[in-house]
Amino acid sequence: MSPPKIVPPFTYESAVQKVRMAENAWNSRDPQRVSMAYSEDSHWRNRAEVFQGRETIRAFLQRKWDKELDYRLTKELWAFGDNRIAVRFQYEWHDDSGQWYRAYGNENWEFDAEGLMQRREASINDMPIKESNRRFRWSAPGPRPDDHPGLINSPV
Repeated sequence: MSPPKIVPPFTYESAVQKVRMAENAWNSRDPQRVSMAYSEDSHWRNRAEVFQGRETIRAFLQRKWDKELDYRLTKELWAFGDNRIAVRFQYEWHDDSGQWYRAYGNENWEFDAEGLMQRREASINDMPIKESNRRFRWSAPGPRPDDHPGLINSPV
């Protein structure tokens, strides 16, 4: 059974649900699953990269998770409008040498009438952290447990 389709215009409740569904998909680290939330011709800006199309998104995500090991993400609704959602997020990962990072960022999302994301613009900064300073320690890959704090109560 597939999850309910959430389409614009968004309410507060549907925007929160859309954000959590995106978080859960990204925490699966499955490029195929994640890419299906985007339109065939979705436009992306991710850091300094700009690209378009679902196949390009899949390839990008595969490269990302080949590099960003043990990735765990939390997202939080920041604002929403008829067919747009803004989120802030943090995620943690380590490289192949064992150095851990926390990434901080914001995303702006725009959706088509079918609820597929047609535009994603992400601004992201990485900060090296010690393994002992990690916050996101649930079993991965997989969704953040419901009882694990999100960002509202998370220190910067």
